[in-house]
Amino acid sequence: MRVKGGTVKHDHRKKVLKFTKGYFGSKHTLYRTANEARIKALAYSYTSRRLRKRDFRKLWITRINAACHANDISYSRFINGLKLAKIDLNRKMLSEIAISDPKAFTSLVDTAKKALAK
Repeated sequence: MRVKGGTVKHDHRKKVLKFTKGYFGSKHTLYRTANEARIKALAYSYTSRRLRKRDFRKLWITRINAACHANDISYSRFINGLKLAKIDLNRKMLSEIAISDPKAFTSLVDTAKKALAK
């Protein structure tokens, strides 16, 4: 007796086409192109989950740099000053402080400047 993969194959194809629903052109209607698009999409999403961390760090550094220049200090001197003053704040928190509380950020800059002067 031969084995026919009817329902299993059909279910798998439906699953792939459901995943690619909303894709442009034949990528959401034809199984083979839809499956290729799905494989690519999953690969891109895996990579992008790792790249997102880099992108956010870059954004935080840009924000801190802008706030530092508003307070007449470079980003690298500011970070070095914080390390010398033994202030351990990550870049995410520093950028949040720079945006939400500029006065507190200015006091951090002053502390960093004093630590650099010593």
